[in-house]
Amino acid sequence: MVHSEHLTDRELSWLSFNQRVLEMAEDSEIPLLERVRFLSIFASNLDEFFMVRVATLKTKIDAEIKIRNSAGFTPTELMSELSRQVRELVDRQASCLHKSILPALSEQGISLVTWEELDDVERAYTSTLFNERIFPVLTPLAVDPSHPFPYISGLSLNLAVIVKNAVTGEEFFARVKVPPVLPRFVETNRNGINRFIPLEDLIGAHLSSLFPGMVIEDHYTFRVTRNQDLELDEDESEDLLSSLEQELLRRRFGPPVRLEIESGINPELLQRLASELGIDPEGIISLERPLDLTGLTRIANLNFPDLKYPPFRSHTAVGLESVDPETPDSFFAAVRQGEIFLHHPYDSFTNSVVQFLENAAQDPTVLAIKQTLYRTSGDSPIVDALIEAAEAGKQVLAVVEIRARFDEQANVRWARKLEAAGAHVVYGLMGLKTHAKLSLVVRDEPDGLRRYCHIGTGNYNPKTARFYEDIGLLSADPVLTEDLTKLFNQLSGFAPQSEYSRLLVAPRTLRAGLLEKIDKEISNHKAGLPSGIQFKLNSFLDEDFVDALYRASKHGVPVDLLIRGICSLQTGLPELSENIRVRSILGRFLEHSRIFHFSDAGREEYWIGSADIMHRNLDRRVESLVRVDQPQHKKELQRIIDLELSDQVTSWHLEGSQWNRVTLSPNGERLADLHEIMIQHHRKVR
Repeated sequence: MVHSEHLTDRELSWLSFNQRVLEMAEDSEIPLLERVRFLSIFASNLDEFFMVRVATLKTKIDAEIKIRNSAGFTPTELMSELSRQVRELVDRQASCLHKSILPALSEQGISLVTWEELDDVERAYTSTLFNERIFPVLTPLAVDPSHPFPYISGLSLNLAVIVKNAVTGEEFFARVKVPPVLPRFVETNRNGINRFIPLEDLIGAHLSSLFPGMVIEDHYTFRVTRNQDLELDEDESEDLLSSLEQELLRRRFGPPVRLEIESGINPELLQRLASELGIDPEGIISLERPLDLTGLTRIANLNFPDLKYPPFRSHTAVGLESVDPETPDSFFAAVRQGEIFLHHPYDSFTNSVVQFLENAAQDPTVLAIKQTLYRTSGDSPIVDALIEAAEAGKQVLAVVEIRARFDEQANVRWARKLEAAGAHVVYGLMGLKTHAKLSLVVRDEPDGLRRYCHIGTGNYNPKTARFYEDIGLLSADPVLTEDLTKLFNQLSGFAPQSEYSRLLVAPRTLRAGLLEKIDKEISNHKAGLPSGIQFKLNSFLDEDFVDALYRASKHGVPVDLLIRGICSLQTGLPELSENIRVRSILGRFLEHSRIFHFSDAGREEYWIGSADIMHRNLDRRVESLVRVDQPQHKKELQRIIDLELSDQVTSWHLEGSQWNRVTLSPNGERLADLHEIMIQHHRKVR
């Protein structure tokens, strides 16, 4: 097993990832409104981190668990280190906003202002707006012997108000929730001048309207984060869908794990808030206003093209250019010509995957459609196609993962709609989330039944497909479609012993299959044969794989890793990881594809799929990797890997356990942006 000092803790590595997001916001070479967006993403990421990861750690501490984890931390030690690093990051976040981004926005005619900075005309306009559009929505909640301390919902922004009875002089506490249904940043005029006041500031300036006859002594903004992780006991559940719906209701009332408060808050008021919420000092974070920077998307979406990345439009994938969108047979004929390689967002998701399923729904010769759904968009054309197919009498199987974190409610709604349309809806295998990205179509053709499929690395979500980088294959290969038929039968029925030809499937064959391939590379290197391992992943965490790659490196096998997020492996360890190179790329698009490349004594084997190298993916989920067989597709995968590893593009390099951003060449020139290179490449090949 790997020694703890040779592993980076998962949570600390995740904070390093979010630091890389913050560094994008701090980079003055990136278009200004994109920097604003990265700042919003950083804040949103941190929210989820507290709701799930910190909440889980706090549960361990409350249970008095003192066992050290694989990286050598007890829960208490880890919480202390996380608290320290989070405070450093949020201080950097505030500094980035107030010292860099807000002044830069002001130079471009975009201002975030306070009530004190408004002129008379703006005050009159926003006061009218408050009275007409905001005041009717607000609900002030007093706290006194007849009014208990109110429930504070997770991630809500609130005003803590101290009011005094003008007659008796007695002070009271009240809470005003900032309504999330209203715009977070309010325009201060009708004239198109881009000046915005935070909604909480506007409410704070009009508190006397909410508490007439009382003296407003003081007010502060605060925000609570709650444990949002689900606890679903499948063994005790006879109806998984109903049990999940009940658990979603309970999740709203999870225990608090973080209290964000405005800097300068009255110490007595802070003590009262912390006491009422049951928050210990490590969970309290003091911030300069405004709190909750997730709302900055409102600013990032302003119509200033010169302050954003240049416009980008995806193109129809090679092999589908001549398809007649009105003729389903034209699409299926193109897939019969040979497997079609898709690289999103450069290749259009709508003109490939969505069209595949819409054609299947409309084609009278299609008999059945089988589909996994993990995350999809709110107005999903894919779900619409499945409903249309079911209503037309086709056999439709939807494997809906209703436990996809923070998309549970949406997936419950889709499951209900699909069931109402007559589709067969199943929720995968007991105890396992279904994360595989699979679609299978059965078509009745003149020479008999033929199956078509799509398998990929990304979710069936047309909206995120516009900015998530993912890879997929459209295929009519009988071997692959037979594999998918077996896998769908396993998901909907009882087929635990299925054997596959082009697939590795978790939890049964994926872990063992990949570890075997790593060992084979070691044997090849010892025999003097070509060897090498290259992985492109979202996260690399599993200790067995860290150990396997350390062994490979120790024996001289070159190892390259492209990791967007968590990485527990360390580079440069003497006689252990000196042959391992790790890079990370963040940018305009979210790197989401998973690629596995093994030199295989010069035969060059490539796999793509849904799985990262984490315990949950390998052991607690249904995941699939597909072997890529076409030489031109292998060449394209290697081009992607080589470009992302290139010293000519901006990236982060892992040195030991520290990530260092490299943006300049040795002669001081700015390195190229990966996604801009990709965009230009795909324009040329079209």
